[in-house]
Amino acid sequence: MHITHRHDWNITPTEAIRLQQQMRGETEYQRPLDLNAIKLVAGVDVSVKPNPETGRDHSQAAIAVLSFPDLQPIETVLADMPTPFPYIPGLLSFREGPVLEEAFKKLQSTPDVFIFDGMGRAHPRRMGIAAHMGLWLQRPTIGCGKTHLLGKYAEPADVKGAYSELTDHGELIGVVLRTRAGVKPVYISVGHLADLATSIELVMRCSPKYRLPEPIRAAHNAAGQFGD
Repeated sequence: MHITHRHDWNITPTEAIRLQQQMRGETEYQRPLDLNAIKLVAGVDVSVKPNPETGRDHSQAAIAVLSFPDLQPIETVLADMPTPFPYIPGLLSFREGPVLEEAFKKLQSTPDVFIFDGMGRAHPRRMGIAAHMGLWLQRPTIGCGKTHLLGKYAEPADVKGAYSELTDHGELIGVVLRTRAGVKPVYISVGHLADLATSIELVMRCSPKYRLPEPIRAAHNAAGQFGD
């Protein structure tokens, strides 16, 4: 599928922060998804592990495309490379973006929506991986994080579908969503070309049995299968 190469990945952390601040105003986060028109949903994940031979980390990206609403596997693509950027909170997209770009190039299908294992607007500069790569993909993107990055919230009720607002300095940046009773919630935020209400609904429709949406579960399983 077509992607737009927006910038060089070989930049310093200071330059990366400046770039996030520049791109922040380009994301559209109040555009409702037409759930009836969605046919393909992709899950996106990156797994990183040390490479004993080089002493450096190695990254593998996986994109798993599922049909919607029946959530049947359509396509899975992988890409791997040495991890090019240090681990710095708030700059995850510069660590994962290069390998994701290579994976996106391999897609034969064109997903209608991408759900990322990570954040969208729930980020100090509103530019988590889902928002950042949404500008490259120019397709609707949603962040579905497993752990709390920032923002204040009340614990949602222990009922499937319950959620509470996630706010930062008074700004609504996402929700804390209970996709299944009795398990920890996930952190949902818009990346690009979506809105929060329809993002919540899509994630719930993609989560019939487990805590994580099926596209992300499929991508996570594929990304973790490093060749030995």
